[in-house]
Amino acid sequence: MRVAGQEYLTIRLEGTSVFMIDQNLLPFSFSVKECKTWEDTCLSIRNMTVRGAGAIGAAAGFAMAQAFMESEDPGMAIERIKATRPTARDLFFAVEKVFYAGQISVQAAVDEAQKLAAANVAAAKNIGKFGEPLIKEGSRILTHCNAGWLGFVDYGSALAPIYMAHRGGKQLFVYADETRPRSQGARLTAWELSNEDIDHSIVPDNAGAYLMSKGMIDMVIVGADRIAANGDTANKIGTFEKAIVAKQFGIPFFVAAPLSTFDPAAETGEKIEIEERSADEVNYQTGPDSEGRIHTIRVSNPGSAAFNPAFDVTPAEFISGIITEKGIIKPDVQMIASLFR
Repeated sequence: MRVAGQEYLTIRLEGTSVFMIDQNLLPFSFSVKECKTWEDTCLSIRNMTVRGAGAIGAAAGFAMAQAFMESEDPGMAIERIKATRPTARDLFFAVEKVFYAGQISVQAAVDEAQKLAAANVAAAKNIGKFGEPLIKEGSRILTHCNAGWLGFVDYGSALAPIYMAHRGGKQLFVYADETRPRSQGARLTAWELSNEDIDHSIVPDNAGAYLMSKGMIDMVIVGADRIAANGDTANKIGTFEKAIVAKQFGIPFFVAAPLSTFDPAAETGEKIEIEERSADEVNYQTGPDSEGRIHTIRVSNPGSAAFNPAFDVTPAEFISGIITEKGIIKPDVQMIASLFR
């Protein structure tokens, strides 16, 4: 990850502490937070200090390793970690791997967590390599939420092909959805693109249909939080809308995700649990004043309730292809099953 010309990882385990870029402070300030205990790391997953499928997975694996290092009851710890973000498949994948490694020894748990984090980086690199040829010179790309550096240990998923294409000399332009209510596109994707010197513009979440109808979008690339066995894909709320419009206008719609995001036990998207988050995320927004002081203000009617589902599911029929670390596949049962043979 490039920040002001310096390279960083989104999250790492050193000794008994987990260090992560505090995404709740971005883009207004840059800070690396230390989580000294497994409970600190759990809280950081839940309150979205760390976010994005791959980074959540690494955080969960590290939290499980911390629990073993702290001689915590592993059975209790794994259930607590799983409950932090119920939709993200990478979280379950990582915490289970580390839990079983910990049955051998504490060191085995730590080694497994580090191995999974390294595999996350390698998978993202390969996603970038396989996805890069999809991006043509002058491509105009729409993305939703954040699936870049900050969403993984490094490189990202949806943005990895974009970064690779840009570094390879291709001219391109990215439209970043705001992605309310937490504004991951406006705050995180735009911040990443700025650091990478990629031409881009933040657009309202409800501008996608207009942009596509005017021929201003050549392709859509998004990440994923869980992919069912038939290719149905859960991603940040609002993704399904973009897929519907892309299909209407014949625009390729790609999902980028590593194998750890696939859930063979979920036959279809109907089996994916959708996390519902606090109404406060809808009712309040946070940002700096003219002097740089951060404030939280209410932006909705004080007397109204708010419903805040964090994800929706895009049916496989709307997806042109899934970019994985093993290549680009069609979103169907046979192709997905072949990845796990």
